[in-house]
Amino acid sequence: MNANVKQFTDTNFDNEVIKADDLVMVDFWAAWCMPCRFVAPIVEALADKYQGRVKVGKLDVDSNPMTAGKYGITGIPSLLFYKGGKVVDKIVGALPQNELEKILGKHLNGAH
Repeated sequence: MNANVKQFTDTNFDNEVIKADDLVMVDFWAAWCMPCRFVAPIVEALADKYQGRVKVGKLDVDSNPMTAGKYGITGIPSLLFYKGGKVVDKIVGALPQNELEKILGKHLNGAH
C-alpha cells in the first residue's frame, strides 16, 4: 500500500481523524467490494497529490465495525471528508478522480 495512505481503525480513528487539524478523507472499504478496488488507486493518487494538505486513509469496515456503524456506513465504498472533527462531505460509490478533487478543493479553500 501507498505510504501516504494511512490505515484507520476503531482504535486510532479518534486520534487520527477526529482530532486532526487537517482535512481528512476516509475511504470506508472492504476486500470483497469490487467498486472499492476501482476507487483504491484514485485514493492513492489523491494521497500523493495532496500530501501535507489532506490526510488520506482507509478503514476496512469488516475489521472495524464500530467506526463504520457510528458513521452510518451502509454502502461501500463510502468516502467521508472530515474537518474539525466533523463530517463535511460524504460520497457513496465510485467517483472519478476529478470529481473527488473538486470536493477536496472546496474544503481546502474554506468553503462548505
